Amino acid sequence: MFKKIILCLLYFPLLVNAVEKNGFVLSNTLIPTNEIHRGGPPKDGIPAINQPQFITSQQASFLSDDDRILGVSLNGISKAYPIKILNWHEIVNDHFKHQAMVITFCPLCGTGTAFFSNIDKTILTFGVSGLLYNSDVLLYDKQTESLWSQIMNKAISGQNKGKSLTAHPISHTSWKDWQTNHPNTLVLSNKTGFKRDYSKNPYSGYGQTSQTYFPVKNSSKLFHKKEWVLGVTINGQSKAYAFSELTKSSGQIKDNFANQQLIINYNKKAKTASIMNSENKQVVVTLQSYWFAWYAFHPKTEVYQFRSNN
Repeated sequence: MFKKIILCLLYFPLLVNAVEKNGFVLSNTLIPTNEIHRGGPPKDGIPAINQPQFITSQQASFLSDDDRILGVSLNGISKAYPIKILNWHEIVNDHFKHQAMVITFCPLCGTGTAFFSNIDKTILTFGVSGLLYNSDVLLYDKQTESLWSQIMNKAISGQNKGKSLTAHPISHTSWKDWQTNHPNTLVLSNKTGFKRDYSKNPYSGYGQTSQTYFPVKNSSKLFHKKEWVLGVTINGQSKAYAFSELTKSSGQIKDNFANQQLIINYNKKAKTASIMNSENKQVVVTLQSYWFAWYAFHPKTEVYQFRSNN
C-alpha cells in the first residue's frame, strides 16, 4: 500500500497536466499540447494500408501519365504509391524483401516520406492518429501508441519519445516519369480492401489556394504558401529550393551547402526535383513539400535564389 501511495504521488503531476485528444493521453510531449490539433477523423478514421497488394505497371490502367506518385527503390525493387490512393490512407506499412518500411503522405502539407520501420530490433506498425502538428500528420505506432511527427521524423510522445526513424530517399513525381525510369516497377493496387472512390480527390483545389486548414507556428510570405519546394537538411542546417527558382535554370544546378557540393536536378515537366552528392553520387534524402509546411518546421531555413552563373 505504501508503495502505491508513493507511485501516485510521483505520477500525480503528470496526470494533472495530461491532455487527452483522439484517445491519446498527452503529457510531457516534445511540442506544446495546445499546438496539437484534431484533424476531424478519429484515431484510425483514416485507415492505414497494412497488407498492400501490388500489380505490374502494365496492369495499372487506373493511372494516367500526369498522376502523382511516390516512388521508392530498395533491394532491387521499385514501387510506386499513387497519391490518389494515399490521399485516403496516408500510411502504407510495407516490406522490401526483408526490410520493413513505412510510406507516409500528408495531403495537407504535400509531403511524402519513406522510413525504415524498425527501432533497434522492434518492427513498428504505424497508424493515422487523426491529430496534426503544424498542419502535418501525426502518426502513431501500434506497439507503444507513441505519436510521431512526419516532417520532424521524431516521436513527440510516449515510450518512444525523442527517437527517430531512418529515412530513405523517395521520389515525388509523375507516373510517366517514374515508369520511364523504372519500367519494372510494381504499383500499389487500388484493390485495397477498403471502399473508397480513388478517382475522386478529397482535397480537390486545395493545392491551388493559399488556404491552410490548421494553424502553423511559423509562416513566411516569401513564396506562395502552396509553392512546391525541395527541402534538405544536412548537419542540422536546412535549405529550400523553390520550384519557381529552379524553373529558371537549365534543369541542373550546383550548390555549396553545409560544406558539401550538391547537384540539384529539376524536371519541370514531371514537377519533381532531387539532390545528388557530387562526391559519391548518392541520392540525398530530401522532402518535397508546400512552402508553408517546410517553413513551419524550418523557420531558419536558407533559401536558394537562382543566379545565371549557377
